[in-house]
Amino acid sequence: MRTLLLSGGIIVTCDDRHQVLWPGDVLIADGKIAAIGRDLDVTDAERIDVSGRIVMPGLVDTHRHTWQSVVRNIASDWTLDQYLAGLHTGLSRYFRPEDTYAGNLIGALEALDAGITTLLDWSHNLFTPQHTDAAVDALTEAGLRAVFSHGGGARQWGGVMPSPVPHPAEDVRRLREGRFATDDGLVTLGLALRGPQFTTMEVTEADFRLARELGLRVSVHVGDGHWGKTKPIHKLNDAGLLSETTTYVHCNTLADDELRLIADTGGTASVAADVEMQMGHGWPATDRLLAVGIKPSLSVDVCSSIGGDMFTSMRTTIAVQRATDNTGAVEAGVPLERVKLSCADVLRFATIEGARANGLDRVTGSLEAGKAADILILSDDTLATMPINNPFGTIVYSAHPGLVKDILVDGKFVKRDGKLVGVDLNRLRRLAEASRDHVIGSLEGAAIGGGWQPEPNLALA
Repeated sequence: MRTLLLSGGIIVTCDDRHQVLWPGDVLIADGKIAAIGRDLDVTDAERIDVSGRIVMPGLVDTHRHTWQSVVRNIASDWTLDQYLAGLHTGLSRYFRPEDTYAGNLIGALEALDAGITTLLDWSHNLFTPQHTDAAVDALTEAGLRAVFSHGGGARQWGGVMPSPVPHPAEDVRRLREGRFATDDGLVTLGLALRGPQFTTMEVTEADFRLARELGLRVSVHVGDGHWGKTKPIHKLNDAGLLSETTTYVHCNTLADDELRLIADTGGTASVAADVEMQMGHGWPATDRLLAVGIKPSLSVDVCSSIGGDMFTSMRTTIAVQRATDNTGAVEAGVPLERVKLSCADVLRFATIEGARANGLDRVTGSLEAGKAADILILSDDTLATMPINNPFGTIVYSAHPGLVKDILVDGKFVKRDGKLVGVDLNRLRRLAEASRDHVIGSLEGAAIGGGWQPEPNLALA
């Protein structure tokens, strides 16, 4: 693999020192960051001039139901209960393996195009091993770093709640013994479990035992809406299932003592502020997580409802938190002298804290020597960011997917000069439209156009 020198950029490292080198250089060799500094003395590298451009770690999404990309925005005007009825007991059962492949490929490339170099695919529509293989094939083809978190399928997510149906362990074992026998690939394996909000404790305990048996990290939904008030963390704690290898998604309606239990057992958290505000999960738990010592990661969640980029996620997260802090100050009749949550903090949520939640913080998430060269380079030819005065503020408040000009994953350019490398958009459009037409056309009453409103199945609550 060739040696590259990114020369003269505004280097935002997202390391523990919040370091910014301006100007600075990044040397890449054999897919890894070999050195970071000013005026690096290198003679045998291909020099790429990035003067005046922000060079930063690729963004990390810790929870996305990628398969839903072919029904993009169908749920933009739905409640959480309508989503469960319209997707989980509705459209999901009509996905064929080729639809799962299309959803994962389009969704993963959408993420990559927007600067997300690491994605946790919370894949919970796996009817058959063929669906599973199609999902993994798509992630591999997309070329980003991904955690394929096996989440079962319609048997697990449809029907009576709490569900007595166990996770399809044989499919997970097949993967662990086959294409995921090691953890050193660009795509790795994890488990996306339903947990005590959606299953019996007998099933929950069996599912978590499976994760421990196979040495897999767990991602689990807790604290989302009215389901989250059933004390799921206490149930997991009583069963001895809380651990540092679990990421707890949402956390909105968890009690404060439950958040402390997560912190005390080393767990990580994923906040999806846009979906949580839009669908009624509850107020994002960012400040409550920070209060117990948990620095959250960020996620998009469902592109069937919202957009798929992390710049928006960062902005929503910081806006909600600052509104909360300012409201408290106004109600107390005192001025807020300093913001509690900085742009640099939120950027770390979207990078190194995301890598930590995915179990990949030694590999990616910050620009440091020895880590994989997963790098995002923003464009500088826009009125929206010139002149750059605060790189953190520029990224969080002014950047958007259209500014993502160049991306490297493992030291290889996957986006160059504003275009994904080797991607046929016409083919993707054909895949997307064919899958959409099949899936939505198969469910009586479903329709495109923005007017379809599923009847909520409140029995699931």
